[in-house]
Amino acid sequence: MEALFAVALGILSGSGVYLLLRGRTFPVVMGLTLISYAVNLFLFAMGRLQTGVATVIGQSDGYADPLPQALVLTAIVIGFAMTAFVVVLALRSVGEMHTDHVDGRESAR
Repeated sequence: MEALFAVALGILSGSGVYLLLRGRTFPVVMGLTLISYAVNLFLFAMGRLQTGVATVIGQSDGYADPLPQALVLTAIVIGFAMTAFVVVLALRSVGEMHTDHVDGRESAR
């Protein structure tokens, strides 16, 4: 199970960094989203992946740590708000500059 999480984290992080290095705004937004998903998955995995354990202390011998779950839930809400802000900022930039290149000018091809 840990190997699957490690591979998923590597793929998400690598894809996110690749998209961040693109010259257009939409791939940059998608790259930031993929990196935030990778961080959420990492935080969730830090809570020691266990199956069949109780979430309440005292109900069984082992219990699931609720702190990583709370951190991931908070990160999802903040990530959604920041993604919405960046999309609106990118749309305004396209409206004012008439290009979606991240530095505001087209590269010569």
